[in-house]
Amino acid sequence: MKQLQFLFLFLLVNLSFSQIDSTATNKVTDSTQKDTTFFKKRPGKKKGKPDENKISIEDYKIISGAGDTTYLDTTLTIRKEYKYNVLRRDDFELMSFSNVGQAYNSLGVDLDQNDVLPNMGAMAKHAGYIEEGQINYFRVPTPMTELMFKTTFEQGQFLDALLTFNTTPRLNVSVAYTGFRSLGKYIYEQTEWGRFRTTFNYRTANNRYWMRGHMAVQDLQAEENGGLLQKELQFESGEEEFLDRSRIDLVFSDANSRLLGRRYFLDHQFNLVRPRKDSLKNRSTLLAIGHKFQYESRYFQYSQNSVPTIDGEPVFGTVFESPIDDRSNLKVMRNQLSASFSNSVLGNLTGTADFYNYNYFFSSLLIREDEVIPNKLEGNEILLGATYKNQIGPLSLNGQVRYGITGDFSGTLVNASAAYQLNDNNRIHASIHGSSRLPNFNFLLFQSDFQNFNWNKFGEFEKQRTQSISFGFDSKFFGDFSAKYSAMENYTYFKSEATTDQFDLGLQDVLVQPFQEAPTLNYLKVRWNKEFKWRKWALDATVQYQNVNQENNVLNVPELLTRNSLYFSSDVFKKAMFIQTGVTLKYFSAYNMNAYNPVLGEFYVQDFEELGAYPLIDVFINAKVRQTRIYFKAEHLNTIWSTDYNYYAAPNYPYRDFVIRFGLVWNFFS
Repeated sequence: MKQLQFLFLFLLVNLSFSQIDSTATNKVTDSTQKDTTFFKKRPGKKKGKPDENKISIEDYKIISGAGDTTYLDTTLTIRKEYKYNVLRRDDFELMSFSNVGQAYNSLGVDLDQNDVLPNMGAMAKHAGYIEEGQINYFRVPTPMTELMFKTTFEQGQFLDALLTFNTTPRLNVSVAYTGFRSLGKYIYEQTEWGRFRTTFNYRTANNRYWMRGHMAVQDLQAEENGGLLQKELQFESGEEEFLDRSRIDLVFSDANSRLLGRRYFLDHQFNLVRPRKDSLKNRSTLLAIGHKFQYESRYFQYSQNSVPTIDGEPVFGTVFESPIDDRSNLKVMRNQLSASFSNSVLGNLTGTADFYNYNYFFSSLLIREDEVIPNKLEGNEILLGATYKNQIGPLSLNGQVRYGITGDFSGTLVNASAAYQLNDNNRIHASIHGSSRLPNFNFLLFQSDFQNFNWNKFGEFEKQRTQSISFGFDSKFFGDFSAKYSAMENYTYFKSEATTDQFDLGLQDVLVQPFQEAPTLNYLKVRWNKEFKWRKWALDATVQYQNVNQENNVLNVPELLTRNSLYFSSDVFKKAMFIQTGVTLKYFSAYNMNAYNPVLGEFYVQDFEELGAYPLIDVFINAKVRQTRIYFKAEHLNTIWSTDYNYYAAPNYPYRDFVIRFGLVWNFFS
């Protein structure tokens, strides 16, 4: 199998040399600045000045869901190293389970509530779920393809493929698919993802009308094994027999979870007046109306063939019926109408009216003694809002207000931010946030074949209220510094009511219930990042301090979290290749790490044991050849010589052992 993997990598690297256009050149100025520029004649263009016939990498535009535009980046940096994972984003505040895509515990939190409506829940399974605002749109002069490949654990591979092209200069289309399968080192922890996305981006010739939209179908599946059955004897002891992790006993062997979602989204706008320009005052004014439509359905399913037990005691309590087949569903339809006024001096002001229809439901109605637990929460929400954006020289202003006028679930949302560019090397920014809405649907209503996992808290739980303020200073000399203070009332969380004896037997999941903390919870997060460079060496250091002031321990995070990468960068083989090689150390202080409950697909608060205070050391060798970036990494290297088997991602769920993984990201153009 390993020989086939290396053969596949070899073929891809050689294909990358053959597929890149022969007129493309790679401009390398020095070991710290890698800029790739393509020189081609534009299709259909007549001969003219050289600058008029060139296509640069900056012509390949990427438009975020918020409308911000960047361009394709094919450089190799330490930031790309941090994002080279199945999530394709920096996982600094996340702690992965032993298998990729299984679940991710939180090492830091953000209490801001920017979602107007509650989410479905099962948030431990949503780390890999692509939300509407995370979809990118494209505007490219020629077809562009991006392939990301990475090995997983034991059987399976990860592949993320993207193709974007234009049929005319005004219509761009993209098709993307993420697929992976990983068997895992432990038994009964196989994970599989399938995420399909297609987008379009269209603008008329006179620029008075534009539209964009996407469709996304996502299927995230995983086997659930309940964690270690005898952690002290088989894992923490370090016995050679159990270094083969497939020999370790797990709590159960026949459980599966699945998160499936389908979404259809359309955003379009019509300019009522043609853009006009006052030559004396250099102003342009625009008046437009817009409409957004979104329909999304998703469900989370937990299934199990038998009732799991430990020493004859049921892990999740007694059941109504077996086999277990729990399924929560959510359908949301949204229509937003907007009117925008834009002026180059006054800025952009948009008024919105949102109409939501939601239906969160289960397949049955539960009647228990004199209590009736309904099978659905449904209704309509109407919200009014406004957004404001302006750029006044070096000053950038942004504001957002949304207010629910009808409905039970939505509340209010206020966001305001400002940034000021002091000079080319220094920038300051600040923001405030205020929000109020009910917690996620699974806190309010849940039904299960396990009797202990049935509740109706709608009408009992209050809306969560959050206020936060943040400040930041970005400097090329001093580094990037940010501080954020948040206060939340009615913080809602899951917690186990198991006794100490039940915990010692491994039965802490038997009584996991939702709770709400009425007293105000205060949370402070301070982060500093700085990259120090000396010749071809660099040290990228990030330190984060967190403090929670609370009456009860309901929000647990490590006080200290840090990541430091020492690496070497250089051009080799007569500048035909650029390499970065180094070591990364990640560490977080011990704390009461949240436990994982597979029935809910959620993490819950536990105060039985502290975990953490162990280093994670990775060694990497990365290379760039033209537009191909190649990645090799030895993960958690220190487990080779360490005799302390205390590295957990959650109670009873170990972090991964030492493993060597490799892969690549490959861009090519037609």
